[in-house]
Amino acid sequence: MIGNKRILAVVPARGGSKGIPLKNIQTVNGRPMVALVGDVVSQIPEIDRAVVSTDHDEIARIAEESGVDAPFRRPEELSGDRISDYQVMSHALATMEDIDQIQYDIILMLQPTSPMRTAKHVTDCMEMLIKGNWDAVWSVSETDSKGHPLKQLTIDDNELAFYDPDGANIIARQQLTPVYHRNGVAYAFTRECLVNQKTILGKRTGAQVINETMANIDTPYDLLLADFMFAQKDSSDA
Repeated sequence: MIGNKRILAVVPARGGSKGIPLKNIQTVNGRPMVALVGDVVSQIPEIDRAVVSTDHDEIARIAEESGVDAPFRRPEELSGDRISDYQVMSHALATMEDIDQIQYDIILMLQPTSPMRTAKHVTDCMEMLIKGNWDAVWSVSETDSKGHPLKQLTIDDNELAFYDPDGANIIARQQLTPVYHRNGVAYAFTRECLVNQKTILGKRTGAQVINETMANIDTPYDLLLADFMFAQKDSSDA
């Protein structure tokens, strides 16, 4: 709790990942990714309740061993790959308020696929939400200029074109306005944002820019890269 605000952390971790089977319990730095979230949550006393939203018993077991509760299973209709974050978070909030018979004020989404998060990242996100009176705060990273939308291309019947025609006017990267992408480290929402606005991108959504390099796991290569990044971090801390 921060002040008089109750905080619910939700770890979305379905079992049906296609890119990497059971992605959320693959190991990074010797720990299942869903357990790494539990390791971080255990360092944040302000979180009143941390739960995993999953449809998979093994994911639930590993989450519980790391200190993240699994008091419900996500229904099948919310476990497909076309289900939005809003749908998952809204279901988790309603379910936990029914189970706990209390109302939560702030909801955190902590995706296991961002294994390099720290307790400070999460705390900073929560504090930014409260102090700035935002509806939501998302953690983001600046996108490398090589991935800038104005540098992207499309192919239609082997014909190459700029995704955005304005890309033809870009000569040097200094002409590009920085853009950012979600890194999955932390999202914070007010209850009003989820329940009344029915979105995770509220009318007023703040950006928590994380300047460190963050791994975000989608492919087997990302797993190797994350292990390498942890090894580099450990050697620099030694």
